[in-house]
Amino acid sequence: MDKILSTFKIKSSNPGTWIGKEALNSDQVITSYSPVDGKKIAEVSITTKDQFDTVIEQASIAQKQWSQMTAPQRGEIVRQYGNLLREYKDDLGYLVSYEMGKSFQEGKGEVQEMIDICDFAVGLSRQLYGLTMHSERPLHRMYEQWHPLGIVGIISAFNFPVAVWSWNTALAWVCGNVCIWKPSEKTPITALACQELFSRVLEANNLPQGISCVITGDKEVGQWLTSNNNVNLISATGSTAMGRAVGADVAKRFGKTILELGGNNALIVSSKANLKSAIMATVFGAVGTCGQRCTSTRRLLVHEGIYNEFISALKKAYAGLKIGSPLDESNHIGPLIDEQAVQQFNDTIAKIKETKHEVIVEGKSITIDGNSSHCYVHPGVYAVEKDNPLTKQEVFAPILYVIKYKTLDEAIHIQNDVPQGLSSALFTTDLQESEYFLSHKGSDCGIANINIGTSGAEIGGAFGGEKETGGGRESGSDAWKGYMRRQTNTINYSNELPLAQGIKFDI
Repeated sequence: MDKILSTFKIKSSNPGTWIGKEALNSDQVITSYSPVDGKKIAEVSITTKDQFDTVIEQASIAQKQWSQMTAPQRGEIVRQYGNLLREYKDDLGYLVSYEMGKSFQEGKGEVQEMIDICDFAVGLSRQLYGLTMHSERPLHRMYEQWHPLGIVGIISAFNFPVAVWSWNTALAWVCGNVCIWKPSEKTPITALACQELFSRVLEANNLPQGISCVITGDKEVGQWLTSNNNVNLISATGSTAMGRAVGADVAKRFGKTILELGGNNALIVSSKANLKSAIMATVFGAVGTCGQRCTSTRRLLVHEGIYNEFISALKKAYAGLKIGSPLDESNHIGPLIDEQAVQQFNDTIAKIKETKHEVIVEGKSITIDGNSSHCYVHPGVYAVEKDNPLTKQEVFAPILYVIKYKTLDEAIHIQNDVPQGLSSALFTTDLQESEYFLSHKGSDCGIANINIGTSGAEIGGAFGGEKETGGGRESGSDAWKGYMRRQTNTINYSNELPLAQGIKFDI
């Protein structure tokens, strides 16, 4: 690990405020501990208010130069960053795995998402299209164009400590914005590594370092970002409670937001499903990243006609799970992020036992021999009634609720009858069922899948959800429009000035 940290110029004690490669230090610190083995990784100083004001000032200066470059020129900078990520994919993926606790394969996969969104953004830099419209007035032309917003603030969560930041920055950069990143205080070290790599690209191209800035700290530092009038857009990923606070702060000043909040995702297994595929999707969706994805499968709805067969196969699959260090690629499941998450896991299981339920797989805390970390758990699976209030809540842990259903309409109702609306899935080989699920009468989520699970998303599609998930969209499709301001233009190329409603002036 020391070798990897030195690769990104990370020491035992690090500044937490960065304007490109310029470091600003302070006295108060965040200490990052690995959930893998409980060991200290490094310290990062907390951003002060004066440092934050300096970041805003330097970002504003940098944005003036950055926005004057053409979009393809900005795309070239993002291309260079993507190439640097390719070079350091394994090192950064290992650091992600060690600081966050996800498997090394997932850590490398997260860096691959960064590379992919850079590639997407490079192509996008030549496709920031507007529309041309016919005017109702003769010898007039109408069109719309898109301009940079200015400064984009990004608040990211611990579970995807680098990928979601890149979804935002890659698009925001090619759109002509500069970015200020507040990473989760649980995973600050990976942020420093990403910043170090991008500062190299800026330096090599003689560009202002304020194009990319990092600030670190707790809720107070985040509030400086959300309440600052110079920050034109806040893109925030986290809990619904956090999103409510962020949304309110930004709305007070009529700023823009992209909110990616809670998920409580259901996977429906039809009587006409390919059961082998459905089992694989269920297990991966429920235990991948130790249940700490916003798209993790939290609810499993199984048709009564195949219920016993499916549950038997599910038990067998869970019995084969290997839990341990995520750096060992033979293991399926690593730790939860910290002991607080383990306590929430245990508290939720205790609440389940107070309700009507059946234990399918017992969830519990476990110890890994020779490991000082107390963050490992065995995933739990519990059959519950469809109206159990616990199924309405998102718990960021590998707990899966199983509910039996009779008809597809009933399953869709159960799926939609929660406050969140991020991801959903139906396994079926029946065309009518799949089309019905994707119709307006079906899933109310921002993501609806057929014969693939709830977790994971390709960068080519817009990512986000409805209801308490926030309604924001990131990554692919036309999500880039969220990082720009729309302007409608009308050009009169005649010698006349026709006025509305035929009004005339004797001039």
